[in-house]
Amino acid sequence: MPPLRLLSVFESVLRHKGVRHAAAELNVSQPAISQSLRQLEEFLDIRLLDRSTRPLSVTDAGAILLRATTESLAKISDAISEIDELKNASSSYITVACSVGFATYWLMPRLSAFYDIHPNVSVNVVTTMQGAPKLLPGIDIAIRFGDGAWDDGKVRKLFDERVDPVCSPAFLARANEKTNLLDTAPLIHVDVEDERWLTWEYYLATTGVSARKKTGGPRFTNYVQASQAALGGQGVMLGWRSITGDAVNDGQLVTLMDAPLVPKDSFFLVLSPSLSAKARQRDQFADWLVNID
Repeated sequence: MPPLRLLSVFESVLRHKGVRHAAAELNVSQPAISQSLRQLEEFLDIRLLDRSTRPLSVTDAGAILLRATTESLAKISDAISEIDELKNASSSYITVACSVGFATYWLMPRLSAFYDIHPNVSVNVVTTMQGAPKLLPGIDIAIRFGDGAWDDGKVRKLFDERVDPVCSPAFLARANEKTNLLDTAPLIHVDVEDERWLTWEYYLATTGVSARKKTGGPRFTNYVQASQAALGGQGVMLGWRSITGDAVNDGQLVTLMDAPLVPKDSFFLVLSPSLSAKARQRDQFADWLVNID
């Protein structure tokens, strides 16, 4: 086998169609490039380049060597990348994409429990305004709300949603117990451009719950603001399990009535199809997520 250095020079010269750019890429002089090419031809005892053409062209022997060299250098580069990932496996990280509300109220409060079990794995959280973030390059897991019919990665169901009217205990204490609270209370609305989002009008029509006051009350453009309004005693909101479930369990919010609405869509994990060294940590985190709640 000729020295790998000579093969690298040969590949660079043909890729750049000349000596000058190859010399700049390899950080050597042009005479050094020419000398390496001659050494490679002497080693193989055959002409590899037709120097009578501009730009340089390969002979039949050169074409055979160029094809093999290009493929081999690409494989070596891929192998080095995989080795780099293996070196960092003990302190690896994965990246998860989800909506702002899901990250704030469901995922982030649970991460410390994951780190207790897996201290060497870090989780980067990328948030989006939509409920079905894309599985972009660099994203290992996308947490989506939808029907689960996606084909860009492995889909695993996380949990079904549930929507209940909720309010703060202080707001409930101030209410007139002799009336239907939904008849008089301000209804907190969230105005988002998402057909999967449930409005008060849809909730009341679907569950059959009556309320004379269907549109009055504060309006917000995201669920985080609406949740803070409910916690502050400003009215009654439609509490999604993924957003207000922990607040209900902790007593910060109370469910107003036993009239849940279960959407047709659910939360799913979509796992990147990558087979890199991070796949083990990705699957590890996915297994943990589907079993904690």
